[in-house]
Amino acid sequence: LQRALIAYFLDKNTEAGYKEYQVPHLVNEASGYGTGQLPDKEGQMYHTAADDLYLIPTAEVPVTNMFRDVILTENELPVLCTAYTPCFRREAGSYGAHVRGLNRLHQFDKVEIVRIEHPDNSYVALDGMVEHVKMLLQELKLPYRILRLCGGDMGFTSALTYDFEVFSTAQDRWLEISSVSNFETFQANRLKLRFRDRDGKNHLAHTLNGSSLALPRVLAGILENYQTPEGIVIPEVLRSYTGFDIIN
Repeated sequence: LQRALIAYFLDKNTEAGYKEYQVPHLVNEASGYGTGQLPDKEGQMYHTAADDLYLIPTAEVPVTNMFRDVILTENELPVLCTAYTPCFRREAGSYGAHVRGLNRLHQFDKVEIVRIEHPDNSYVALDGMVEHVKMLLQELKLPYRILRLCGGDMGFTSALTYDFEVFSTAQDRWLEISSVSNFETFQANRLKLRFRDRDGKNHLAHTLNGSSLALPRVLAGILENYQTPEGIVIPEVLRSYTGFDIIN
């Protein structure tokens, strides 16, 4: 079922114009700094001291860093990327019943979408990414809600973030399954990611990314919402991937 979800998410992303990349799961310090995960004040990244490398917390890090020191032409924008990777997070400071099971893992799978945009178009692109994630959840027929985060709840790198949450009937609470963010020029400034306009002048691009989607909690949502006395019914959009209709 998880393999079906990964293939489904990647297929939907590529159908929407995103180009799939296979990226490394270990990055150097400069890469973590470029996208804003470093310095790691909260202690969330796994560090391999012998090689001075970091396990990625999200595919956003290696995907966005592919464009470090790149000057695109205005005609090359937008750049749309997608990648599936395992993600590694220490989850320092997390404790209690809400971190058990599939809720909060040190390693989990996620499909990511990343966009490099002209500053004049980045918020239109953000709305499009929100609609794309909505489409995935609607096709899976999972109960969800969207939150527009206030400044105090956003990461310091983000200019605007929307969170998607799926309702867990077993826990009687909402679980975050996606964040979609516009970073404007924050990451581009660190990465020196620019585009050249028609007059030959260089400008910082805007970067955006979002989860489409995080696998453990989507999987849990399906197991809960599709449970019947006969077993777990497979969502209709996944049946061509699984080859079966029910887990009994």
